[in-house]
Formats: sequence, structure tokens, C-alpha cells
Amino acid sequence: MTDVIEAHGLVKVYGSLRALDGLDLAVPEGTVLGLLGPNGAGKTTAVRVLTTLLEPDEGTATVAGIDVRAHPGQVRARIGLSGQYAAVDEYLTGFENLDMIGRLYGLGRRRSKDRARELLERFTLADSGDRMAKTYSGGMRRRLDLAGALVASPPVLFLDEPTTGLDPRSRNDMWDVIRELVSGGTTVLLTTQYLEEADRLADRIVVIDHGNSIAEGTADELKAQVGGERVEVVVSDASEIPAAQEVLARLAEGGSVDVDPHTRRLTAPVRGGAATLTEALRHLDTAGVALHDVALRRPTLDDVFLTLTGHRSEDDPEPEPELTGATS
Repeated sequence: MTDVIEAHGLVKVYGSLRALDGLDLAVPEGTVLGLLGPNGAGKTTAVRVLTTLLEPDEGTATVAGIDVRAHPGQVRARIGLSGQYAAVDEYLTGFENLDMIGRLYGLGRRRSKDRARELLERFTLADSGDRMAKTYSGGMRRRLDLAGALVASPPVLFLDEPTTGLDPRSRNDMWDVIRELVSGGTTVLLTTQYLEEADRLADRIVVIDHGNSIAEGTADELKAQVGGERVEVVVSDASEIPAAQEVLARLAEGGSVDVDPHTRRLTAPVRGGAATLTEALRHLDTAGVALHDVALRRPTLDDVFLTLTGHRSEDDPEPEPELTGATS
């Protein structure tokens, strides 16, 4: 299978900050690559380099077989991009925004208008298409921005936090759109702060931290790296956390117990499934620890984050460095 997006040894430096530090990526045709990492890991910088908005200081990258540094204009003609923040003209209507993008792509007057109406319908904006975008809610602007990335039916799509600000229903609708595009052969690079999104959409996932890849694989492969089941308990009172931690540490693989004092939740990686859970409950009862909740579960992508980066995924978008050195 041909790699439509390729990057080798990408480096981008801002003063003393190495936003990218030798990043390698490969995205086969007609697949979704999920790019995950903690805030400031370099996800947005990687997208900007691959979409020709930034020039790397070192390394090479091609999109659809075209060198992003040597032929940025040719790359832009083959990609769609939706960034972290909706890029719409507030003083144009939703229809006019999409029609303008179609004209800029050279679709012609009639095709641009037809495509605009088609996408307004697809993104449930048809009833608002003749209103100025400044009257739209945040979620509506987000959907309009995503529609704009699809006007020219690009074969390669870059989605940087595409569903941030959308309600659950709109998010599910967007997932359906992405699946439909991929089934039609579109290649997608997706960064997201929603781990469920990567779990459900990505064929493969690359976890980056400090500008470089630290793990790669399918969601199941990454979860397997973390280990097997987890015993998870919520104690009734915060004062019981130390006693519960002592009990679970005796059963946990490596003696490691993750403690969240705010929610009174303790999580321990274990082997043995239900038998180990039963043993944990017996020891906790003997220690006089009262429980509010208890569960045995498989690892999640959030556990992958915790193991690989030392903390859980965060809800705030990645800080974006100033666009110095962008191509025009």
C-alpha cells in the first residue's frame, strides 16, 4: 500500500524549543493516522509543516508524492485542512464562505454554488446557509470550517482537533463523514484531544512527545503495551486512600498504583482477572476500607498516555507557536 503522507527526520526549532525533533510519519492511502500526544508535543507543528504553512528546519516530507518544500503550491491543490480554530469569514454567509472557497479552487461558478449547497446540507447548515457566519454558534462555525476543507474533494485531508467545540451529536455526525471519506479512498491525518475519537477512527496511532514519536501501532497494540486488566476502586472517604493504596500495591504488577485524590480513585494493573478482583476486595474489607465503587476493566488509550508520557491526556488544545517562517 502506497504511503500518501511521508515525513523523515522533521525538525522545527523556536528559540530554545524543539517543537519537532526528528519526527518520522507514514500514512498509507485510504487510511486514518491518529496523531496523539500531550499539550505542546508538536502535533500542530507537524500538521503545519505537512500542509506547507511552516518550513521545517531539517528533514523531508512529501504529500501525494510531492515535496512540501519544493512544490508547496502543488501540495495545497491536493489537500484539505481544518485547523484547531474555525477559519471562516464572519461577514459572509455560510453559503458565500463555501462558494468563495470553490471559486478559489477553480471549480467554476456553477460547480462552486452546487458544492456549497451540498455541503451545507451534509453538515446540517442548510437552514442557516444564508445567514452571516458571525451569527453562528461556535459549533456551527466549526462545522462550516470542516465543510470548507472538503469543498474541492481533496484526496488528502488534515484534521487538527476537528471536533473540538462540537456537541456529542455533531461529533458523531463528523465521525460518520470521516468514515465515509476514507471508505471512498481519502487519506486522513487526524490530531485529536478525544481519545475515544482516535480509538474509533484511526487505523494506526502515533503517540508523540517532545516533538518525536514514542509509540506507534493500532489502538489494540498500544493498549497491549500497557498491560492487561486494571482493578479500579473509588474509596468512600479520602482518608482511606493510603490504606487502599497499600492493599492494591501488593497485588499490582510492579507495585504501581495510580491515585487520583480529587475523585478518590485508585487504579492498579493486575493479572488474574476476576480472581484478583475478588482477592483485592477481600483484603480491602479486612483493612476496613469502605468502597464507593469498584470495577475490573481493560486498559484505555488514556492509560497509554499515562504510561508513555507520565500523565493523562489533557483537555486544552496544544499551544500554538507564532507562525514564523510560513510559506506564502
